[in-house]
Amino acid sequence: MGTAAGFLWEFVKSPTTTAAVGPSSRALAEQMVAPIPHRGDPVVVELGPGTGAFTEVIQRRLGGRGHHLALELNSRWAAQLGERFPGVESVCANARELPALLRERELRADVVVSGLPWVAHAPVDGVPLIRLVADSLAPGGAFTQFAYTWTRWAPPARRQLADLRAEFEETVISRTVWRNLPPAVVYLARRPRRS
Repeated sequence: MGTAAGFLWEFVKSPTTTAAVGPSSRALAEQMVAPIPHRGDPVVVELGPGTGAFTEVIQRRLGGRGHHLALELNSRWAAQLGERFPGVESVCANARELPALLRERELRADVVVSGLPWVAHAPVDGVPLIRLVADSLAPGGAFTQFAYTWTRWAPPARRQLADLRAEFEETVISRTVWRNLPPAVVYLARRPRRS
């Protein structure tokens, strides 16, 4: 099954855990990975990499540097990602396990790139996922999350934006990435408040 067809099939099977109906475009991927530094050995975490549209661009940007940890809930996709990208540590795990997984590896993230659906960001026991991400980042760290333009005004999107502004010193929303289907925007949050 091709990447697009496979993605659509996973979305039909589980629309609440698969964020998109198809793979993201290269234009959106470039926006999502923009905070990854061009030098040094950054720790990059990818939440919900799916079939690897962002993974490929992250790997190219890192060029063998740093550490790339990918957390994917779909076990088949997690296994395929590890096979396709040997430089990626692909783990079948829930995004909420991020703090524990980083502690086990004695790492702190410099950049977290998220392709997760809005439902994944809902608070569990009163703790929003954004707080767990912010607590996992280095002091100057950055977090990116994409959203389709037509979902930006939905209550979960507004709640996530409020969480981003509460947890980070700076939150900006990109211009619309028209070369993505459907068109999308990227939320970029920098400098977690509690690092």
